Amino acid sequence: MELVINNLNKTYSNGVHAIRDVSLTIPQGMFGLLGPNGAGKSSLMRTIATLQEADTGTITLGEINVLKQKDDVRRILGYLPQEFGVYPKVSAQAMLDHVARLKGVGNSSERKALVSALLERVNLYPVRKKNLGTFSGGMKQRFGIAQALIGNPKLIIVDEPTAGLDPLERNRFHNLLSEIGENTIVILSTHIVEDVTNLCKDMAIICEGSVITQGHPAELVKAAEGKIWEKSIDKTNLESYQQNYQVISTRLIEGQTNIHIYSEIDPDNGFAPVKPDLEDVYFTQIFHNTSPVSA
Repeated sequence: MELVINNLNKTYSNGVHAIRDVSLTIPQGMFGLLGPNGAGKSSLMRTIATLQEADTGTITLGEINVLKQKDDVRRILGYLPQEFGVYPKVSAQAMLDHVARLKGVGNSSERKALVSALLERVNLYPVRKKNLGTFSGGMKQRFGIAQALIGNPKLIIVDEPTAGLDPLERNRFHNLLSEIGENTIVILSTHIVEDVTNLCKDMAIICEGSVITQGHPAELVKAAEGKIWEKSIDKTNLESYQQNYQVISTRLIEGQTNIHIYSEIDPDNGFAPVKPDLEDVYFTQIFHNTSPVSA
C-alpha cells in the first residue's frame, strides 16, 4: 500500500497559501517530512488525516480516495498531532479503554487484552493506573502512540513527536517508531534533522508550503559532497561572510563562530572541505528556497 499525493493545494481564509502543489508518493516504512516551523507540515498532515479540506489535488491510500472517503480513512489511520491533549485525572488504562471503545472495540475482554498489550508495547504497563496528568512529556507521547495504534492502522501520522523530549525519552520514542514502521506507513513530520537521519529511509523537505527536494537521505547527502566548506571566524565578521558567501549555518564553538557555506568550487580564503550530513543538505535547501520576504 502507498500513499499518493498529487498537486495538493490549500489556502486559508487569511490568504496564507499553506500547501502549494505538493506531490509525494510515500511507501510502507518510515517517511520523514522535514521543514522549519511554519513550512506547511502540519497543514499537510491535517489534510491527510481528514481534519481539513484541500482546495485542489488528490490523495489516495491504496484504493481509498482520502479526500472523499473520510470514514474509510479514519478506520485505518493512527494520528498523533503536535498538540496532544490528555485528561489529567484519568488513568492511562481507563483512557486507552475509552479510546478503544470509540474506535469500535466493543467486546470488553477483547478490549482489555488490547489495552494491556498496547501499554506493554509502549512500556507504560507498570504505570497504567497512574493519572495521565502525572506523566512526563515522553510518557505522554508514548501514550499518544498507543492510542494511535488501536485498530491496527495502515497509516500512522506523527507530527513533531520528539520536540521537548529529553535524550533518553527521544531514544525510546525512536525505537518505538522504528518498530512500528516495519509494517506500516509512518509519516514523521518534524523540524529536527536528527530524527529523520536516525529513522527514515525516505524523506522530503518542505518550505513555504512546497516540496523542495525528496529522496533517500543517504543519496541526498552524497549529492552534496564537495560542496560544503567550513571555517572558524570571529563573530564580528559574520555579516561580511554572509554578504560574500552562501552561509548555510553557523555554530559558536569556544568563542569562535564556525560557519558552513555552500559552494560548488573551492572558495579559498581559508575554507576547508567538510563531509556533509543531512543537516547541511537541509540548511542548503532552505537557504536556496526561502524568499527574502520570509527570511
